[in-house]
Amino acid sequence: MYIFRRKRNGYRIYRLISCALILLLLSIIPARLAIAYYQTPLPQAILTLGGPPEREEFTAQFAQTYPSLEIWVSSGTPPEQSRAIFQAAGIPDTRVHIDQRAVDTVTNFTSLVTDFKRLQIHHIYLITTDFHMPRAKAIATIVLGSQGIAFTPVSIPSKEPAESWLRILRDSGRALLWIIVGRTGASFKTTFRT
Repeated sequence: MYIFRRKRNGYRIYRLISCALILLLLSIIPARLAIAYYQTPLPQAILTLGGPPEREEFTAQFAQTYPSLEIWVSSGTPPEQSRAIFQAAGIPDTRVHIDQRAVDTVTNFTSLVTDFKRLQIHHIYLITTDFHMPRAKAIATIVLGSQGIAFTPVSIPSKEPAESWLRILRDSGRALLWIIVGRTGASFKTTFRT
C-alpha cells in the first residue's frame, strides 16, 4: 500500500512539474512576441500558406505594394504554376522562395522557422484565407512566437465556413509538441509507417 501511494505521489509531482514547465514556456511566448514587435515594427518578409492558387494570386498583388520584401510560399500549388502566377504579376523569381517541405499547416511554420531565424527575419506578413486564419494565427503564435518572430496577419476573403475550434486546438497541441520535442505529429506518422 505504501509503495503504491509513493508511486502515485511521484506521478502527481511529475504531472505538476510538466504543467509548470508548459505554463512557463507559454508565458515566455508573449514576451518574445512583444520584443519582436518592438524591435522590428514593420514586416521584413511575406509568408503565404499553401492552398488554392488564389492565395498566390493575392500574394503577388500584395507583394507589388512591398517591392523590397521577399516572398515565401509554403507548399502551395505546384512550383511551376506558382512561379507563373508571380511572373505574370511582374514579381522577379529572385524574390520568390517556394518551399515544398510542409505537409500541413503546422509544418508550414516548423519547416520555415529555422530559415527565418538564419536570415534574421523577425517579423513577417502572414497570408492565408480568412477561414484558415484563426488556426494559422494560433500555430504562428506558438511556433514563430517561441522563436521571437512576430507576424502581421493578412486575410484573403472567401466564402468558406470557419474552421472548427477542435482543429485549432489539435494543431495548437501539435505546435506545442514541436516546441517540446522538436517534432510534429505529422513527422511521427512518416517515421512509423511500414
